[in-house]
Order: sequence, then structure tokens, then C-alpha cells
Amino acid sequence: MPRFARFVFAVLFLGAVSLQSTRAEPVERIRVEGELIDTWCYVTEIMFARGSAHYQCAVWCAVGGIPVSIRAEDGTLYVVLRVEGDSQNVANPSMIRIQSHQVTVDGDLIRRDGVNYLLVTQVADDAGIVDLTHEKFGIQPWGM
Repeated sequence: MPRFARFVFAVLFLGAVSLQSTRAEPVERIRVEGELIDTWCYVTEIMFARGSAHYQCAVWCAVGGIPVSIRAEDGTLYVVLRVEGDSQNVANPSMIRIQSHQVTVDGDLIRRDGVNYLLVTQVADDAGIVDLTHEKFGIQPWGM
């Protein structure tokens, strides 16, 4: 084999090995329990983004295409990419109806570059809004 061909194969092999570190981890089936949140307001801390105080803003953000996440009881965030077979996006009626609700979902977890993505296959339980924050924080976005 010519020396140049061996060099090219070695470069391709090393490139393939280095790319594997940036790939997503294997998909894992999980059950998550937590509050459905407006990711933009929660991550940026632009306003109080949980519970009944933030319900209307969370609905507007989801309708506007802002990603929705589930904040698990341990504080872990899961960005929801799809719900129950919806092929469009998270701004669908099933997600809009359960904004700020405490839910239990089953789904496929994809971890990539430190972010948890969740493809929800089933909303197993919906306890409604249990985090009653409107008395303390007012109704967002006007209550701050």
C-alpha cells in the first residue's frame, strides 16, 4: 500500500474516532416526573417561571415556539422535542393544555453535549398546576 494511502487512512481513522465523542449517547427509555416549564423564562431568569404565576406566559411562549421543558423534582431539565407521536413541534395542543402542570411522562431520552432531550411517548399522569405561586409572585409577566 502506498505511503500516501496509509496516511489518508490514518487521518480518516483518527477523525472518525474524534467525532465519536461529539455524538449523542445511546437513546434511553425513562420516566420523568416534574413540572412543565417555559424554557426561555426559566433558563434566562427573566422572570419567575414556575407554577400558577407563570401559566399564561408559558402558554404564550409555547404557542410562539419557545421550547418546553420538564423540570424534574431533582432540578434536572429535559427539553421536550416531541409529544405522543406529534411530528410537528412542541407548540401543539397537547403541550399547550398542560403548561405549568405537574406531569409524569414516559419517553426516550437523548443526551447530547450536556443537554437532555426528551421524546415523550406518553403523558402517564397529569396532576394539574400544583405549584401555586401566583399569590407570592403575581401573575407573570406583569407581576414583577
